[in-house]
Amino acid sequence: MTGTPTKGEPLCSLLGEDPELRDIVELFVEEMAERISSLLDGLNGSDWEGLRRRAHQLKGAAGSYGFPPITDSASRLEEAIRKSHPEGEIRRLVEELVDLCGRAQAAP
Repeated sequence: MTGTPTKGEPLCSLLGEDPELRDIVELFVEEMAERISSLLDGLNGSDWEGLRRRAHQLKGAAGSYGFPPITDSASRLEEAIRKSHPEGEIRRLVEELVDLCGRAQAAP
């Protein structure tokens, strides 16, 4: 598992400084507000299957764009939903994931 940055610190892509990839990483980061909203909608609507699918999609996408902490967090959320963990734990995992997503940026 990759280390998670200290709460409040920017979360920079491992690929954001690559001139060939920076534009697509920036686009991924620009779409993050929509992803956060979708996660929160799933949580607030108790749409566990939809929330699990969103976490699964984010897990793959974040890995592709150089954000291992987001991938790790989304994976934990997906697994917790799949195993029917208590709602309080799922809520905590969504909050953790939303925090990481909100700090994502292409490069320092």
